Amino acid sequence: MLISKADALAWFNFFAELPDDEPLLPRQQEIALATLSQIELAEEARIEKLRSEIPGLKSLDARTTYVGDDARFPRGCKSCLLGTGLSAVRKTNRCNLQCRFCYDYGEMDLQPPVGEGYWEIGGSRFREDDLPLLFSMGKTPTGVAYVYLEPFMEIEKYYGIIRKFHDAGVYQHMYTNGTLATEENLRALGEAGLNELRFNLGASGCADRVIEAIATAKKYIPMVGIETPMTPELYEAFLKKQSAILATGLDFMNCAELHLNPNNIENYWGENMYVYRQGYLSPTFSHELTLKLMRRAAEEHWPIAVHDCCNRTKFARDLNLRAHEGGWFGASSYGMEFPAIPYAAFLPILSDPDFPFLREEPLPEGYRPDDIVL
Repeated sequence: MLISKADALAWFNFFAELPDDEPLLPRQQEIALATLSQIELAEEARIEKLRSEIPGLKSLDARTTYVGDDARFPRGCKSCLLGTGLSAVRKTNRCNLQCRFCYDYGEMDLQPPVGEGYWEIGGSRFREDDLPLLFSMGKTPTGVAYVYLEPFMEIEKYYGIIRKFHDAGVYQHMYTNGTLATEENLRALGEAGLNELRFNLGASGCADRVIEAIATAKKYIPMVGIETPMTPELYEAFLKKQSAILATGLDFMNCAELHLNPNNIENYWGENMYVYRQGYLSPTFSHELTLKLMRRAAEEHWPIAVHDCCNRTKFARDLNLRAHEGGWFGASSYGMEFPAIPYAAFLPILSDPDFPFLREEPLPEGYRPDDIVL
């Protein structure tokens, strides 16, 4: 069903007025999914045009794209997309910042603790002394990532477990906003064996002290880069400080496509949004800005790798992980992070005259607004 924008807008206006607990009937569901498909196809056409304008665009086994130095492409991403990572190691349930793009926006003080003296690995609780037992099971991952929320809030607790994973030959990367990084704790992370540190540069608005911390981290940690959801604020701030950032000697920049959940969607209400493969919901500006930045990096020959960590990459990641876990063909945990489609969120893009659908057809009988749709 190649529903027209006009018909889609009429129906989504109706769907948006329904009570949250009222499910759509089967033909209404067809209309809703046909609309999301039309938006997705139109956005993918825009993305392909932007991709075609990037000189020297490279592919990692058809799972993601990047530009720049192959040797500087983050090994943590290779573990995630090709190996048996990404295995999350969780400890810290607090953060010193509140970013509008954060998945936990507005609920930062409600995040449950892992437990004093414990680490969450693979959904289970372990003490540091349990790691030899875990390693003896023969399923050591190619990589692990320290996430949730800001590890530098209690970074001294991380050195011991990093050392044990390092001794077991596991590649390790960590995420931080960088505002609490010092020469002392960065040196300690390097000495413990951390392989890769990723700075969420957008969290601080490309603050000078964080840029300085990136340069300091490169003295002690083999791979250092940036990973931030791509937003207009980051794009503009990055370009203003591009020379200083590239001069730090960093290795890579992962441009994450911003995806939304019930916590942060209100911060982007009114933006044009789309859904990728009936999963992640994102504002269209995010991926488009990534590709504009990648084109600039390629044309100016930046000495780093710039990676398009988009929704398609996340889709490939989940397929890869399930395949390595022995899942059935096509198995994936990738999906929408909303209990139901937020129909009102798509009214702006359906009302935007500058976002045409690729092809449109009249609704078949039984699907028109005046019909009884069952």
